[in-house]
Amino acid sequence: MDNRVPPRAAGPGPRRRDRHGRGMRGPIAPPQVPLAASRADVFADLVQDSVERLERRWPQLADIDFLVLEVPRLDGRGEQAWSDEAVPLGGVVPARDGRRARVVVYRRPVEIRTKGRDERAALVHEVVVEQVAELLGLTPETVDPRYGED
Repeated sequence: MDNRVPPRAAGPGPRRRDRHGRGMRGPIAPPQVPLAASRADVFADLVQDSVERLERRWPQLADIDFLVLEVPRLDGRGEQAWSDEAVPLGGVVPARDGRRARVVVYRRPVEIRTKGRDERAALVHEVVVEQVAELLGLTPETVDPRYGED
């Protein structure tokens, strides 16, 4: 009875999830389950699916880099400064100085404008088609004959 444990001092300090010595908690879902994929990963997969669909018809798209960025830049540097009226959903960076051309899709503006996965996939495909059409100097209907169909 002489070896009492003094109470822990109340104060700022890290809270530990390993209070009972059983180890840290593991992941919520295993990596094979779709729940384990982040929203950014799922969005990148939608862009990749759209690109693969277009590459069957336009093999020259293999020479273009497709990127997913969270949001467009606000600083106005670069080719396309945008105004307060509309936030761009995508953009194009033409090839120059030995760099490959790039098509950029902005994840957050697209996600905000859609409600479900199917609607998001359709909007991502429209954005990719529009940007590829701009880069190739064609109309979106030429790039994808199903462009604009619901």
